[in-house]
Amino acid sequence: MDRRYSLGHLILASVVVLGLTLLMVCFDAQAQIAFESDRDWDALHFEIYVMDNDGGNLRNLSNNPGDDRQPSWSPDGKQIAFMSERDGHRQIYVMDADGNNQRNLSDNEFDEWEPSWSPDGKRIAFSARREAHVKKEFDMTYEIYVMDADGQNEQRLTDNRNNDWKPVWSPDGERIAFAADRKGDVVSFDIYVMDADGGNQQKLTNHRASDGSPSWSPDGERIVFNSNRDGNAEIYVMDADGSNLQNLTNNPHNDGSPAWLNSPFSVSPTGKTFIMWGRLKRVDR
Repeated sequence: MDRRYSLGHLILASVVVLGLTLLMVCFDAQAQIAFESDRDWDALHFEIYVMDNDGGNLRNLSNNPGDDRQPSWSPDGKQIAFMSERDGHRQIYVMDADGNNQRNLSDNEFDEWEPSWSPDGKRIAFSARREAHVKKEFDMTYEIYVMDADGQNEQRLTDNRNNDWKPVWSPDGERIAFAADRKGDVVSFDIYVMDADGGNQQKLTNHRASDGSPSWSPDGERIVFNSNRDGNAEIYVMDADGSNLQNLTNNPHNDGSPAWLNSPFSVSPTGKTFIMWGRLKRVDR
């Protein structure tokens, strides 16, 4: 009986150790912050950098004479998609998390930017210009596209006479939120949402000011975004259907680029929400 008891404890201890090891690996994979910076060049030349979440171990990953911006981690943390102008115009690139194996997924003559990985890591949504798009005073318009993570099977999701920008996937991969200036002034953007195949497009905000940079809550029930509807840039949150709008920052300073923490290990206490915003996105509790 003692032997069986000891064996049971040994098995349990082994399972616990294995679980903790996997947990540490997962946390380690997420303990990196990717960002764009012009620190090694000038204001017109950005590179993709990565650092530990305490600011240490800073590395230049892209290290190219072209402008590299807008990093987006793959869900497994093994790759980073980004926009690069190294070929003379904006294109979607991807590289390994250590900066190796950089490759052009777009490989065409049109501008593309703002890559966003699907939660399953199989697809990338992005904004792009194409020959068939409407040409206006402010140049050719942008629409939302999606492609496989290897650059194949490109599909156009929006078909609008004005600009659709900044696509971001819902946590379940079923919907995509984005910003659109369907008033046609390239100033007054609103937040929209659509199914992952481009269907069922719905306008969530409707204001003469500009709303942008949407980001989903981990449960997919709410969307945080920035808006200048109060005269300066503020962070707002609403339900995923556009209801229950709230101003979260409500101060005289400019707040922008909200990003909701979507780690599978982020658990919010009852009545509290974890939200990240700011240039390097800090967590406030």
